[in-house]
Amino acid sequence: MAAILRSVPRVSRGYQCASVPLSARMFRKRADEKCTLADKVAVVTGSTKGIGFAIARRLAQDGAHVVISSRKQQNVDRAVATLKEEGLSVTGTVCHVGKAEDRQHLVTTALEHSGGVDFLVCVAGVNPFVGSTLGASEQIWDKILDVNVKSPALLLSQLLPHMEKRGGSSVVLVSSLVAYIPLPKLGVYNTSKTALLGLCKSLAVELAPKGIRVNCITPGIIRTDFGLGEKEKTMRDLLPDLNKIYGLQRLGEPEDCAGIVSFLCSSDASYINGENITTAGFSPRL
Repeated sequence: MAAILRSVPRVSRGYQCASVPLSARMFRKRADEKCTLADKVAVVTGSTKGIGFAIARRLAQDGAHVVISSRKQQNVDRAVATLKEEGLSVTGTVCHVGKAEDRQHLVTTALEHSGGVDFLVCVAGVNPFVGSTLGASEQIWDKILDVNVKSPALLLSQLLPHMEKRGGSSVVLVSSLVAYIPLPKLGVYNTSKTALLGLCKSLAVELAPKGIRVNCITPGIIRTDFGLGEKEKTMRDLLPDLNKIYGLQRLGEPEDCAGIVSFLCSSDASYINGENITTAGFSPRL
């Protein structure tokens, strides 16, 4: 059981294309120093902290210009400043993905860099309700499904013309392990994350002729404010139960999700489409 609590380094994975301190480049440095996503533009929603921030950093480290976004201006400003200090190419804007005007502003901001977008990574999600699935109000259902399921599709529809003309574009949706093994009292959230698996498959079929790949990752229990927050001690108390449910070996770190997303965006994954990839450590129950 001690293995469950084993932590991993919080060092950013990847290599730097820009001139930055050695400490920011030392982990997993490639021999040829090639920027695999050079001259690409990536839009990442919900990217000012946690999994989204780790993904944004990794895509930028691998050469892309990344557009950061989240609901609060101060969070956007902080994330952009942090990544720029690391010598990375980023811009940012406020975007509540459930609001049409915010989505349009995000698209406009992304196009300002080079007139197109290559990658869309949808991380933004909400879960305002813990309790019985059938006890959730219509407003709760609407909010969770609007943000977690509808917004990625609607945002992609706005970006589609700009991604089509770039060629070799990629979309990555971020679901959750609960899509496969639902947690009690998270029924509506579980359902929304399961819907993303189907959305991935449907979009992959529709967009393949346009040269756009769509894949999905399903993170396990990741150490983030969203996943653990101020109740981390309580979550740690639940780890033995989570081990029984999932076969969980340790808590994941946001960086554990970043490398696979960068790979899915790269040309190395050009023959991978419509896949739901679990990033949850070893879990024999999947």
